[in-house]
Amino acid sequence: MDSNGDRIFLTPQGWEALKKEYHQLVEVKRPKIVERLSDSRQAGDLAENSEYIQAKEELSFIDGRISELENVLNNAVVINNNHRNCRQVSLGCRVTVETSNKNNQVFWVVGEWEADPTSKKISYTSPLGKSLLGKKVGEAVEIEAPAGKIVYTITKIE
Repeated sequence: MDSNGDRIFLTPQGWEALKKEYHQLVEVKRPKIVERLSDSRQAGDLAENSEYIQAKEELSFIDGRISELENVLNNAVVINNNHRNCRQVSLGCRVTVETSNKNNQVFWVVGEWEADPTSKKISYTSPLGKSLLGKKVGEAVEIEAPAGKIVYTITKIE
C-alpha cells in the first residue's frame, strides 16, 4: 500500500485495468475453477485426485487476488492526470529528463500499484519519483544508483 495511510493512488488507466482484472476473476475465472472443483470432487478419492488439489489451490489463489483487488479498489484515489499546464512534477505527470550524458528519458510518475520500470512508470515513492516530485523544468535531481550518481535535469512536464 502507499505510504499515505490506506489511500492507494491510481491513474484512471490503472483504475480501469484493475476493475477489468477484478471483473475477469469474479465473473469468468472463479466460476470456471469452482466448476472444475465440483467435477473433480465427483471423480472419487480426493486425497489422490491431483485435479481436485490443483483446482483447490487455484481457487485459493484467485480468492486471495480478488480480496486484494477489492481492498485496492475500495481504498483507491483516482488521480487527475490531465496535466496540460503542469508547472511542477506531481503524481500522474509525464516527465522528460536529460541525463548528464545527454540521453533523454520519459517517465510517468504513478502510484505504487501501477509502477512498472520496464514501461517507464515509476512510483512516486521510488528514489527517482521522490526526487522529482515538486520539481520544475530546468531543475536537476541527483540519484544514487548502483553504477554511481546519476543527474537528471527536467526538460518537460506534461
